[in-house]
Amino acid sequence: MEDLLRALLFIGMFAGVFIGTMVIENLWAKRRGVTKLYHFPETFTNLMTGASYKIVDGIAIALFIQLFYDWVYQFGFQWNPEVGVVSIIALILFIDLCMYAAHYLMHKIRWFWNAHVTHHSSEHMNFSTALRQNFTYAFSGTWILWWIPAAFVGFDKTWTLIAIEANLVYQFFLHTEQVRTLGWAEKIFNTPSHHRVHHGSNPEQIDKNFGGLLIIWDKLFGTFQAEETAGEIVYGVKRMPTKPNNPWHAQVYDWQNMFRDLKKYKDPRIMWKHPDWVTEKYGEHQSADQ
Repeated sequence: MEDLLRALLFIGMFAGVFIGTMVIENLWAKRRGVTKLYHFPETFTNLMTGASYKIVDGIAIALFIQLFYDWVYQFGFQWNPEVGVVSIIALILFIDLCMYAAHYLMHKIRWFWNAHVTHHSSEHMNFSTALRQNFTYAFSGTWILWWIPAAFVGFDKTWTLIAIEANLVYQFFLHTEQVRTLGWAEKIFNTPSHHRVHHGSNPEQIDKNFGGLLIIWDKLFGTFQAEETAGEIVYGVKRMPTKPNNPWHAQVYDWQNMFRDLKKYKDPRIMWKHPDWVTEKYGEHQSADQ
């Protein structure tokens, strides 16, 4: 119950910040001659999917994520350092690295992609796009990829939650076309410029720039792509939902596609291979929502 209330408090506390930022972005864009930055049906869908994701996430934390965290903790290093500059920096860096790894696997494993695809199914880039999330994250198990490593190392559970939420809040501010470049920060941090590439659907943009707070992980592991060399950015995904502005459909359509493919081809590898593997293996096929 406490974690659900925390999730609701998070929504209430940051809803005003997020919506206020969206209003400012829209006014700034109009001042610069940019019209139709926000599209009401899509923005409404983004707000609804964001709220459903956060509520379900809070329930999941209350019911089983924190319990699983405690269970894993007892088998780990149980470092549990005192709160201080060094431990906070270590936690921030560790969580960000876990976020990078989790994000990478969300793009490479279809089971995880089914929950993440919703975030990429927007054809526009503005701050509301950051809220286009999926309530099935909690059921897909993607949370294991950043919660459990922290438990195994031995970070305090509450501070881990704060670090995760802070990382996600930072990522909200990456979803805009109104900030072009940030100078020296582009070399270290993930920025709107880097994240625009990540949301692109052209070959040079797919599976690039997975970083959360920092872009150094992408540079270290070979997944970095600068915006100036990425070509024209076209937002969206190859298999768009047929009803992209329906909050329910936008969150479940790729799960439907996957289970249809499993029924048709009877090949369990579909669940853990990359999202396009079934097409490469079996050829063109109709998706579940077509």
